[in-house]
Amino acid sequence: MEKWTPKHEAPEPLEGPVVSTIVGGTILWFVLFLAQLPFYGWFADRGHTWWVWTPLAGAGLGLIGIWYVRGRDAALKRHAAQAQAEAEAEARAKAEAEADGLTA
Repeated sequence: MEKWTPKHEAPEPLEGPVVSTIVGGTILWFVLFLAQLPFYGWFADRGHTWWVWTPLAGAGLGLIGIWYVRGRDAALKRHAAQAQAEAEAEARAKAEAEADGLTA
């Protein structure tokens, strides 16, 4: 089992336009559903109606994905803003401490 154990540290995750990627994929799934809908009879005659419903399921799961990644993106932005505010407060406190040290 040791030969499959990685010997290096995992790379940092890639960050990109996650929300727009998920929205684009969801739109693509819905467009595929709409494009196949006129051919429902053809799919039904051959027993392949799942081909029509699969893109609709993909669009539905994409809606859940949009909700998830928007919440994740908002949480990341809140965390970054909080970290920045804490760093600014710490820098302000350090500057005030230095100023008090010089005047005392």
